Amino acid sequence: MHRINVRSGVAALALAALLAAGSPALAETVTFKAELKGTNEVPPNDSKGTGTVIATYDTASKKLSWKINYSGLTGNATAAHFHGPADRDKNAAVVVPITGSVASPIEGSVTLTEAQAADFTVGRWYFNIHTAAHGPGEIRGQMLKGM
Repeated sequence: MHRINVRSGVAALALAALLAAGSPALAETVTFKAELKGTNEVPPNDSKGTGTVIATYDTASKKLSWKINYSGLTGNATAAHFHGPADRDKNAAVVVPITGSVASPIEGSVTLTEAQAADFTVGRWYFNIHTAAHGPGEIRGQMLKGM
């Protein structure tokens, strides 16, 4: 009897170790959001424009997908980008340009590198929209998890 219990225990431990070692990390889709407004720009401006970025990030594939809506700008959008890495009070280089039309709504996706994903997922990216009247950016918002 004792031998059967020991064998069963050893077999159970071996199976548990095999399952733990062979199990891939669970993928997760995480939602990020940004509220776009002129007061978020660095330096701030008096634009009455507003907008929202809703983005999802798949942790397994590193795919970032977005939908951006905005209105009330001083003129037509001339460019739109994700920038980073940067805190709310700093500016940074473009990391993901929006190609094609920047008319609202804007939808798209991209696969991030390891370094980009590391900065994006801790809130070190922002999104902004540029116009002729506000070349550096008319409305901006920091990309934050689960807002």
